[in-house]
Amino acid sequence: MGCVISREASSGVDSESKGEKKDLSVESKRKVDDVVVPKVDSETIEVHDGGGEAKKEENGHGGQRPPRGERRRSKPNPRLGNLPKQSRGEQVAAGWPPWLTEACGEALNGWIPRKADTFEKIDKIGSGTYSNVYKAKDMLTGKIVALKKVRFDNLEPESVRFMAREILILRRLDHTNVVKLEGLVTSRMSCSLYLVFEYMEHDLAGLAASPDIKFTEPQVKCYMHQLLSGLEHCHNRGVLHRDIKGSNLLIDNGGVLKIADFGLASFFDPNHKHPMTSRVVTLWYRPPELLLGATDYGVGVDLWSAGCILAELLAGKPIMPGRTEVEQLHKIYKLCGSPSDEYWRKAKLPNATLFRPREPYKRAIREAFKEFPPSSLPLIETLLAIDPAERQTATAALSSEVIFHDRALCL
Repeated sequence: MGCVISREASSGVDSESKGEKKDLSVESKRKVDDVVVPKVDSETIEVHDGGGEAKKEENGHGGQRPPRGERRRSKPNPRLGNLPKQSRGEQVAAGWPPWLTEACGEALNGWIPRKADTFEKIDKIGSGTYSNVYKAKDMLTGKIVALKKVRFDNLEPESVRFMAREILILRRLDHTNVVKLEGLVTSRMSCSLYLVFEYMEHDLAGLAASPDIKFTEPQVKCYMHQLLSGLEHCHNRGVLHRDIKGSNLLIDNGGVLKIADFGLASFFDPNHKHPMTSRVVTLWYRPPELLLGATDYGVGVDLWSAGCILAELLAGKPIMPGRTEVEQLHKIYKLCGSPSDEYWRKAKLPNATLFRPREPYKRAIREAFKEFPPSSLPLIETLLAIDPAERQTATAALSSEVIFHDRALCL
């Protein structure tokens, strides 16, 4: 049987759309030390190779559907326009299932299918609401890869389109510090899709949580350089990640960091803005403008998250672990100060009247982080600016004194 996509199926929103967002669908089982995983029975799957170098996409991501608000308001993305029937027919003839070419033919365009029986699953390394992640072996090359399986059983076509957006975004990005989609896998007899990435041994959150690991100052600087370099590439290509956090930053045994999980990413054009949902970014890393309901935003949302990561690595723990949106804003105000009267006037944020404090809060970053290396404070001050316009750009952050380029320092 083919895949049936219902327009009336339940939309199943992730918890993040109702307030605090949990890891966006995958709880990683990645360990700090290499582990020999016993081989299990192989599973035959049909592979479609995207070509090129690949990196693993892992936890914190699982083909989750977008927040309910964005799904309701969104309109077809012009970048995901349907292909002509002839082109879709050619894709089906090449091996792509009709339901997939109908929904996201442009995201598949130019990719060549591979034969079946070319991957063997070794172990399940993560799972989530809408996806599972497997460690697997490419039987043609012997290479170890990560397969992220996403199911589309009885989902409305728009849900498939959001996955198509993720695929298209991944294909537009090509940078050492950004995970690269290597290929797609599909089974003709099911409604599942596999995304193929190179296997990465660790993620930043897993390493940071290990009691045996304490990042040195040079390591922090090295990882931040790679994070900001990856963000610079994304932003220059017109992509907002919208969920930067430790579990979405993969690290291999050579100290290379790659930004992963583009399930909530979106295209943006600062010269042609359109409303976007504020229900993105995991709560502890969510900037104040999104908590206040902003729908007109830009690169500042990713830079705020990067600032949280920098301070977290230096502090050895999350700096603003709020349990609710209200508590998160309170923590932000206590550390970073409350917005100025001028900002309240110009921003005109939907939730301003609900969350505007009666008395202004003073900024206390330097007092709170007085034990941090002095060279790190100017960058933290910039990235954690309440006004997103003051966070500048990833390019500007890369010129900071705190950023190192020597990757050997990451080891």
